[in-house]
Amino acid sequence: MQTLPFGSQAFLLAPAGRSYILLRGKRAIARLRRQPLSKLMLNEVYNSRILELAGNIPRLGRLDNPDATATAHSKLCGSTVTVDLKMHGDTVTDFSHQVKACALGQASSSIMARNVVGAKADELRSLRETVRRMLKENGAPPSGKWADIAVLEPVRDYKARHASTMLTFDAVTAAIDQIEAKRRAAMAAE
Repeated sequence: MQTLPFGSQAFLLAPAGRSYILLRGKRAIARLRRQPLSKLMLNEVYNSRILELAGNIPRLGRLDNPDATATAHSKLCGSTVTVDLKMHGDTVTDFSHQVKACALGQASSSIMARNVVGAKADELRSLRETVRRMLKENGAPPSGKWADIAVLEPVRDYKARHASTMLTFDAVTAAIDQIEAKRRAAMAAE
């Protein structure tokens, strides 16, 4: 929901199913009075770009013969993300995921899926840490090809939403760790 000043009347952009309606005057003021401030503020987190990303998640499904599969789960909200990863050396060559999460978990998964192929293991570990710092320590969002993550910056004010936002980053780094552990074991066996 967003209040829009326009002359002396109050206007309110309010969610209505999958779209938004514009309320004005007494209806806008009445709606504002019925909504607790915390709910109005939380609605600001679910901005149109987050909803767009959540509604358009690429690379859904499972890979045949992935090098690793990892699942991350949020006990607080029940969201789950499972990723399948293939790598050549330290570079991601293929990726797929199953996303059963809230809009924030879906949006972060969508950003991951759009950019992960071609990324290096160290880049992805660093990305996870950057996003964690952005949410928990007021750190700056990542730049470059990961700049879309900046849309998740308002989540920092809602600690209960941090876990679902981090799911895809946690699952990807866990999959990378599995792949590297398998390689170390294979080298040790030789």
